[in-house]
Amino acid sequence: MTSTAPSTTDVPRFGPTARWVHRTVAVLMIACIVTAAILYVSSLAVLVGHRQIVEIVHVYAGFALPVPILVGLASSSYRDDLRRLNRFAPTDRRWLRSKTRRDGTIPVGKFNAGQKLNGALSAGSIIVLFVTGVLMYFPSLVGLSYRTGATFAHDWFAFGVGLLVLGHMAFAFGDPEARRGMRTGRVSASWARKEHGEWAREMGVGRSTPDSDPS
Repeated sequence: MTSTAPSTTDVPRFGPTARWVHRTVAVLMIACIVTAAILYVSSLAVLVGHRQIVEIVHVYAGFALPVPILVGLASSSYRDDLRRLNRFAPTDRRWLRSKTRRDGTIPVGKFNAGQKLNGALSAGSIIVLFVTGVLMYFPSLVGLSYRTGATFAHDWFAFGVGLLVLGHMAFAFGDPEARRGMRTGRVSASWARKEHGEWAREMGVGRSTPDSDPS
């Protein structure tokens, strides 16, 4: 049996709050996606039945989606992670353009450009889905044209979020060490140096990278 205890070469990556927020949002998001699929795909709706229960789960999971993120803001370490996610640097643009972005030659901070884009798209989509969901659930708030527009936006953003989540999961399953970082809060120093060299240097386990972009 393989031990999961952290070794002396492990580096702390995510605190308890960040891991709790990630897990809670993931559960709520998956609940929204699964129930949306049941509601919109007639064959699934017939197979599952209980449409009213499915609708209730979808609505309450959707309304609850922003709550873990707002609760997480009470943690300074979580707020620091959000600041890092929202900050794009010249090296991020280099990383996106590079065909060899994962070879460790570009100094990457705690989050790479792909993770930053995923975070921005996810946050924006949650806001749009929440607002349009409110307009759909409380039809008396606005006129018919606004409700029609809200329904159109909600449906297409939901489809986009589904693809985004599938892509996120595919990348996660392809990187066991990244999954361990979110599961246990720690990653190996060698992985940190290779995938997030600038952050590893910041944590005291990396080496200076002469290839850093001075601009």
